[in-house]
Amino acid sequence: METNWRVLSLTAIAPITWGSGYYVTETYLPPDRPLFGAMVRALPFGLLLLAFRPTLPRGEWWWRALLLGTLNVGAFFVLIFVAAYRLPGGLAATLTATAPVMMMLLAWGLVRERPQVGSLLGAAVGFAGVALLVLRGGAVVDPLGVLASFAAVAMSSLGYILIKRWTPPVDMLTFTAWQLVAGGLVLLPVALVVEGAPPPLDLRAVGGFVYLGLIATVVANALWFQGLRQLPAAAVSLVGLLNPVAGTIVGIALAGEAFGPTQALGMAMVLVGIMAGQPAIAGRLRLRLRRPRYEPQPQPIVILTSLDSNPPSVSTTRNRLTPG
Repeated sequence: METNWRVLSLTAIAPITWGSGYYVTETYLPPDRPLFGAMVRALPFGLLLLAFRPTLPRGEWWWRALLLGTLNVGAFFVLIFVAAYRLPGGLAATLTATAPVMMMLLAWGLVRERPQVGSLLGAAVGFAGVALLVLRGGAVVDPLGVLASFAAVAMSSLGYILIKRWTPPVDMLTFTAWQLVAGGLVLLPVALVVEGAPPPLDLRAVGGFVYLGLIATVVANALWFQGLRQLPAAAVSLVGLLNPVAGTIVGIALAGEAFGPTQALGMAMVLVGIMAGQPAIAGRLRLRLRRPRYEPQPQPIVILTSLDSNPPSVSTTRNRLTPG
């Protein structure tokens, strides 16, 4: 499956908007309410989208939509909340950067997309780049936080690959609405039990939720799911590493966060890993390496013609061929 660069570019919008969501969440949303924020991003906007796309699941797609919504939205946000609560932000982001390898392995087992060596190497370079970009010294490792982080990666990766395995019977916006509603319904009781009643919202918070719900959730998820349907898992998973890159750039530009040589090197490594690990680029490089260094040049065809206007007679030819 060859990489479609136009679809890949549209898919990249998803992790870029997710990365910008860190700044919006910290600046405009109520503090210490991540589960409530995740539920508001999913359920109301999923219902709104479903109102414009009034098609409900049928048959086996009821439980499939519930499963995918739980994996990609509900359980994923709960586990990310646990990881963020127990781990420093840089360590949590670094652990979630293992998602490309997880997705490639699951794609190999479930949809028979065997990962290429170049894609795995690109994922390793990208992981190292994320670590340089966001990881800080003195991080305290909490085993439960690490387990929650890896579980979040595993569950979302499984959900993404199941989207490749199962062909939805509706358009991608309707399919996205199903998952957002299902995931939001899973999040609703958890948010109420853990965080209590919803907090009051001012206009800044409403504006932040509108951006996160419409752009960073509805549009981003629809583009992400469309990329998963049309592109190899390796291509899409590596593009997901743009998430911390976008978050860092927004933090530098709008929040005045520090940026030094280490962060610059990390960002460059992430970008190199994303591009070098694309299956199309890896395939072309492999073909070029297999091509012989020196290709045989075609030999010119020489046609000999006689300048003598009188061709030799048979007897003359015989005399010439007779010894002596």
